[in-house]
Amino acid sequence: MDERAEPPVVELAGISKSFAGLTVLRDISFDVRPGEVHALLGENGAGKSTLIKILAGVHRADAGELRVDGKPASFSSPREAQQAGIATVYQELLLFPELTVAENIFLGHAPRRSWGGLDWETMRIRARELLDSLDSHDLDVDVRVGSLSVANRQRVEIAKALSWNARLVIMDEPTAALADADVKRLMDVVRRLRGQGVGIVYVSHRMAEIFALADRVTVLRDGALIGTRPIGEVDEKTLVSMMVGRSIDQMFPKGEATIGRTMLELRNVSYNTTVQDISLSLHAGEILGIAGLVGSGRTELALTVFGITPATSGEILLDGKPVAIGGPGQARDLGIAYVPEDRGLQGLIRPQTVRENVSLAVLGRIAKASIVDLRREGALARDAIKRFGIRTRGPEQAVRQLSGGNQQKVVLAKWLATEPRILILDEPTRGIDVGAKAEVHALISGLAAQGLAILLVSSELPEVLGMSDRILVMSGGRIAAAFDRAEATPDAVGAAMTRSGDTAEAA
Repeated sequence: MDERAEPPVVELAGISKSFAGLTVLRDISFDVRPGEVHALLGENGAGKSTLIKILAGVHRADAGELRVDGKPASFSSPREAQQAGIATVYQELLLFPELTVAENIFLGHAPRRSWGGLDWETMRIRARELLDSLDSHDLDVDVRVGSLSVANRQRVEIAKALSWNARLVIMDEPTAALADADVKRLMDVVRRLRGQGVGIVYVSHRMAEIFALADRVTVLRDGALIGTRPIGEVDEKTLVSMMVGRSIDQMFPKGEATIGRTMLELRNVSYNTTVQDISLSLHAGEILGIAGLVGSGRTELALTVFGITPATSGEILLDGKPVAIGGPGQARDLGIAYVPEDRGLQGLIRPQTVRENVSLAVLGRIAKASIVDLRREGALARDAIKRFGIRTRGPEQAVRQLSGGNQQKVVLAKWLATEPRILILDEPTRGIDVGAKAEVHALISGLAAQGLAILLVSSELPEVLGMSDRILVMSGGRIAAAFDRAEATPDAVGAAMTRSGDTAEAA
């Protein structure tokens, strides 16, 4: 990116911040130029959220200086930051579902008539202009936000940010809940904003987005500034090393597999219209990747194998013998475990402790007369903490206080306590930072080496390619293509994911 004579849109110099005696930011300097996408990276707990909240007026720094357009500034509230041209699009969108698109965009600063009433027509016209500037001509300003998809709500949130004449937009994990097509559209919006001279702080764990969008990248670790570099001067390995403080030689530590006997076989299995005529086999020691776009049926297949949505036709065999899996409890008793895609809603009871969560799937085994043996439960939790490297103060810490990566390890520990033979993993590294991803991948590889048969469902193509012995691509509820590890390339698998109508041979 070309150097600009004008000052940065915003600049932080020597910023420090502590909470209850714990220092979370130490002497951080950071700036964003007009028309620049500046990526902010770091593991969970690195200080990214605190830094952007200082920019957004949520927190005030204990030390250091904030400058806007080269002039000293101080914000005591988010509204003051907005009035200074700084707007934030959080991962959890701050919209009112019962209000219209136009009403949400101008909430708190709607145009008014001379006599004080709301100027509805001007508000609708200006909302339309803002959405059109984002190439969002298809969004109706009069519909209620509650009727919109997540992707469209996000565009409303961005238009809302721009309604304050924002010169800096902070985007916090903006693609975390988006499908692939919506990610591409959001990236187009980011490029459009950059072209309009808006500065952007872009926070994401997704390296592909960082390299596609960013002009510069700043890395934080444990509250300290590790470095700021032009994106053209770094590669993924360098950024990962900066983030975690060590070299991660293998993001996907997949060893040569020793494939054993057939553990699971599906013959023409269907569930209504979401899973159609699926035939596949899964072997001991094998990682079978299931790839596909949102709506392809990949998660629905996992739910059918685990009995959450039992098969309506076809046959499932374990060790060559037909079985009827009528529910998750039956699947568990047959030696099948399932780590769901949404750990917060489906995998954990977040207010409860690590001890209580690890034992959830085996309460019947560690209870006597319906009373849980706390000694056995505690021993199970301590063993899991050691075995999976769960970073916690101890078994009595609430799971909600752990990072995303450590929460995912708790979910894994919970299901592995059932001593399964078949492990279904649905989006096992979604929403966790790059260092934790490498740790989870190492755990998965180690489990396969111990002989577990693993069904890996993922929307992240590098993960599927890097971890799988074979890959099946789903489309429209069917298997559209099958690849051995040697022939699975990003282009080939990616092309199969975007095709529809084809059906592969039984795999």
